[in-house]
Amino acid sequence: MPQGQPSVVPEDGLTTRQRRNRPLVVVHTGIGKGKSTAAFGLALRAWNQGWPIGVFQFVKSAKWKVGEENALRVLGASGQGGLVDWHKMGEGWSWVQRDAQMDNEAKAREGWEQVKRDLAAETYRLYVLDEFAYPMHWGWVDTDEVVEVLRGRPGTQHVVITGRNAPERLVEFADLVTDMSKVKHPMDVGQKGQRGIEW
Repeated sequence: MPQGQPSVVPEDGLTTRQRRNRPLVVVHTGIGKGKSTAAFGLALRAWNQGWPIGVFQFVKSAKWKVGEENALRVLGASGQGGLVDWHKMGEGWSWVQRDAQMDNEAKAREGWEQVKRDLAAETYRLYVLDEFAYPMHWGWVDTDEVVEVLRGRPGTQHVVITGRNAPERLVEFADLVTDMSKVKHPMDVGQKGQRGIEW
């Protein structure tokens, strides 16, 4: 197993083991493809460790069939790793019409309230809050509240948040932030998304 060597050893009074095992807030943001894909890759690792996983999709349509959902549900039900619960919060995607937006705002807020309840109850070891950066960016969910809830979460609960335009306050607070930048994409030359790649 590769052992990374930190460049700095903080004077925080923690042992190496305590510091290594502290729960993380991870943010995958930026305009490039792969933010959710990377989060679901972490979910696979968590499943392998036997951790209970909660996936909360905030903006993608509840009718949209996401390939990772089927795979993680099958794995979660296999009895070989951790359990997986999948929650769909939104009924539209980021180009949703304005008149339908109020319904999406309400669903995003309901979803965040559920996440807060699960964090308080320590329901999961890993939370994937897919596309949750959007409700914060749009002002549907208060970023300061999110940061304070995550700061005060009990136990060893890891939280991964994906989506473009992650608020700066969240980025500053998070332990690990990756900004996915786009170099090239097939859509740039008119190719639509395809099975097995986009979903």
